Amino acid sequence: MDKNLHPQSEHKAALGASMYVPTTHKDLLAIANGDKLGHLRSVIFCTEDAIAERDLSYALFNLSLALQTMREDSDTLRFVRVRNVEVLARVLGMPGSDKLSGFVLPKSTRHNFASYFELVRHTHHLLMPTLETVEVFDDEEMKLFRIMLSAPEVRRRILALRIGGNDLLALLGLRRPTTGTIYQTPLGQVIGRLITLFKPHGFQLTAPVFEHLSQGQWLDAEVAQDMAHGMIAKTAIHPDQVPQIERHYQVAQADIELALRIIDPDSPAVFRMQDAMCEVATHGSWAQRIIEQARLFGIRHAAAPPNHSATHSATHSLSNPTSDEGTTRS
Repeated sequence: MDKNLHPQSEHKAALGASMYVPTTHKDLLAIANGDKLGHLRSVIFCTEDAIAERDLSYALFNLSLALQTMREDSDTLRFVRVRNVEVLARVLGMPGSDKLSGFVLPKSTRHNFASYFELVRHTHHLLMPTLETVEVFDDEEMKLFRIMLSAPEVRRRILALRIGGNDLLALLGLRRPTTGTIYQTPLGQVIGRLITLFKPHGFQLTAPVFEHLSQGQWLDAEVAQDMAHGMIAKTAIHPDQVPQIERHYQVAQADIELALRIIDPDSPAVFRMQDAMCEVATHGSWAQRIIEQARLFGIRHAAAPPNHSATHSATHSLSNPTSDEGTTRS
């Protein structure tokens, strides 16, 4: 492995439901160490929209204390969403910043990315730029940004691109509906274009937050649509959302059987299985992804009924739940 990459980078596909936690949170250290919310695959400590300007000094102080005493090793990928380039520089200067897996970069464009990247060029930290500005609606801008991110020294640091749904809706003067998914808004087409612009070039994308905490059925529907777009990572804003989201990432027994048959070297080039035509040449990449997904999230057996409300005993509540776009709006 490249000595400049974080030792946990081989687990990057297992971001799952990334929990956002304000850096003012009283249990920041316990969450970072896994003593609280130990089921998290990834956690993102936020210094941006979740933090009022007047609270920034305390937020950074609280983060600095946690970094000094948090454990070196963690089964949870730990990131900080920085507020701006200056905050990134301050966090990198804190003792213990090497314990972080990386950083989420807000409102990332080709115009500001270089300033962030220069600060981490000689560290091991991974990066997750967030696509949430007006440039997202311009395909040519996104192509130019993709070219910048594809430079070899940059590409190996990009863990995923996060889609900031609420900020993008705000640019359109909209808010997501209380009944329905984000794919039923104008962002449905935008997300589809981002997938086709970035994913064929090897970039993974993560799905936006679902902010209506009482609409569990719509969350289920949205995660299913996320997955239909090839995303198996999503922002979570409450601990109870984490198992609900990640349950969908478990692979159906029928799918794993089909994937194993497709990658079997003795399988014919084209065959029928589960009443569908299977082509080794065209379905091979899907099969490999399904097998890796099953390794990371497990297999969902047909006999196991879905449990929408209590898939995990995580009942802790977080003050100021946050999203890729900051504090959840009421």
